[in-house]
Amino acid sequence: QDFNSLRALCQRQRFLFEDATFPASVSSLGPNLLPEDKLYQIQWKRPTEIQRNPYLITNGVSRFDIMQGEIGDCWMLAALGSLTLQKELLENVLPKDQGFQDDYAGIFHFRFWQYGDWVDVVIDDRLPFLNGRYLSVHPRTSNEFWPSLLEKAYAKLQGSYQNLHGGYLSDALVDLTGGVQVQFSLKEPPPHLQEILRAAAKSQCLMGCSTSGQLRNIELRNGIVQGHAYTVTGAVKIPYKNGWKHIIRIWNPWGHGEWKGPWSDGSPQWDHVDPKCREDLLRNKDDGEFWMSCENFQEQFSWLYICNSTP
Repeated sequence: QDFNSLRALCQRQRFLFEDATFPASVSSLGPNLLPEDKLYQIQWKRPTEIQRNPYLITNGVSRFDIMQGEIGDCWMLAALGSLTLQKELLENVLPKDQGFQDDYAGIFHFRFWQYGDWVDVVIDDRLPFLNGRYLSVHPRTSNEFWPSLLEKAYAKLQGSYQNLHGGYLSDALVDLTGGVQVQFSLKEPPPHLQEILRAAAKSQCLMGCSTSGQLRNIELRNGIVQGHAYTVTGAVKIPYKNGWKHIIRIWNPWGHGEWKGPWSDGSPQWDHVDPKCREDLLRNKDDGEFWMSCENFQEQFSWLYICNSTP
């Protein structure tokens, strides 16, 4: 499907695009995503029907725009959270030639890397709702729609929303970058894990991590979710007491739910950090992002994924 010619046709004929190849129906959701009675309660709505003044992007693109919905696609959203930190890579995936203000015709497009090529995926902007709530990812800002539309395009690429329910973070990192990824088991970590993390952060690699667990989305008392994927958003070495400390910053695609142990938002460890350094590093909000020590990181997580645009 050619985005520009389809949009021009819609504008000429004055109708909003409806994508026959990924229709607003059960086939696009997948037959087993929800119990049958709920599947037929799904309503598809355009952002213009929900918000008086919708935008694709407001105040730039950030991981904090994303809040995971009912679908278990944390693996994709964790990769997307990492992508938001790399503006040049992000522009590959989220073209700027679209929005709700100019040339709006109910049609959008996003690009993903598939088998050695960038593939342009065209969608209409009808989004699934169940009982008035977003079925899939919902934006933190009510009138910003890039997370929901990008997720819909990825669902189309995968065949249905159901096919986003469980997947591999490593695959999503490659699909969003065309890069090369490597995985490290944190149960048998490489000897220089701290240096690897810091070098990857400095090189602006995309990073994610995951927890093991037969049961998905079980939150432990310490705040870490089992069977879940996270984004690694930073790794630094800071002066602490009379030495140095390696700490890692991690973000939960739920948009809330954080580690409650050492180096978490309100923990006493921050009292021993230089105030300027603390101010630079610490966002004391329930936004899903937290710091933890490298030791706790290895204990709590199973896998680390690093993706870079070149080997």
